Amino acid sequence: MNHKSNSGKKSAWLGLVIMMVSLTGCFRPAIPISMSPNYPVEVFYENQQPDRPFTEMEWLEYKEEVPLADQQKPQKGRMVKRGNNVEQKELLLARLTMQAKKMGADALIAVRYQYYSSATVNGYSMRGMAVKYQKEREVGQ
Repeated sequence: MNHKSNSGKKSAWLGLVIMMVSLTGCFRPAIPISMSPNYPVEVFYENQQPDRPFTEMEWLEYKEEVPLADQQKPQKGRMVKRGNNVEQKELLLARLTMQAKKMGADALIAVRYQYYSSATVNGYSMRGMAVKYQKEREVGQ
């Protein structure tokens, strides 16, 4: 009798696992999940180029220094908890792309991000060339 009840429990667990796997395969979130931000103009870093002809407009740059948080201040002569801040980088890029969009650019190229740290601040700078895509007939002229 023990053998039959163990077999029944295993079958019930197996059935439950199969049902859960089949249900999760059909699940699609109502809101699409995207890990990369959506900026108002296209962004191309130093080693990338758009596949369309463009006209350079001007270099844009945004810099910011942020005071160190308490956990980042030197402790016993050592600088701890320092490093790149992804959120700060994305905020700088959002500001730079909005500036490019306001001036009529279609993209930023040669985008370069720099980070530095001192005894009192974390510094960030981002720079890129605002460009306007050429229209079809401008290319042939």
